[in-house]
This record gives sequence, C-alpha cells and structure tokens, in this order.
Amino acid sequence: MYTLAVQRDFVAQHFLVGGDWGDENRRHSHHYRVEVQLAGPTLDRHGYLVDIVEVEARLDELVDYYRDRTLNELPEFAGLNPSIEHFCRILAEQLRERLPAPHLASLTVKIWEAAIAWAAYRLNY
Repeated sequence: MYTLAVQRDFVAQHFLVGGDWGDENRRHSHHYRVEVQLAGPTLDRHGYLVDIVEVEARLDELVDYYRDRTLNELPEFAGLNPSIEHFCRILAEQLRERLPAPHLASLTVKIWEAAIAWAAYRLNY
C-alpha cells in the first residue's frame, strides 16, 4: 500500500458548546496543523498515487477557507460542537469531493489543535 501525506498550518477560532469545559466554552484560537494522508495499492502510469500538486492545491483551498474564521459560525458546523473530531470528518469529506482519486483506497485527515492533542478521520473508497 502506497501512502502520500501533505501538511498545512493555520489559525482558526472556535468555542465548545453542550457541556461545561471552562475556558473552552469561550471563543479562542488554535494553531491547527492538518495532515492529509492518501493511501492506495496502485500507482498511475506516471508512478503517482495522486498528483501531489493537486493535493496541495485542494488542501490550500480548504485551509484558506477556514483560516482566521470562527468554526461555530460556518454552515458546515451548524448544530455541531466544533470539536477536532468533527473538523477532521468535515475536511475529509470536502477534500474527497475536490480530489480526483481513481487509485485511492483511503483518505485520512489528522488535525492537531495543540502539540499534544490530535484527532483523525478516515474515509475508505
């Protein structure tokens, strides 16, 4: 199985809802690091699992959309606690829609909201 990964960093804000999490219930910023991992059993005729330039471009579009925004105010988070778990799933689904991937078996999005805390979500094709 081949794996390709790309990372990006950005800052966005959120506040948690639905529980008593102290300071996390107030609007605050995170320096997020997102890593996209693409995996598949075969390569295309050029020896690529997927074109890394295409992955970078699609990920940059998504990161630019979320950068400096408050997640709670975005339609994709309507009715959701904006946890990194939900954020991973949302980014994975958005990336899957934008990325042509005939050789992929899975797409995993991992997001760190701190150096010691991350979550991940994997879509199987």
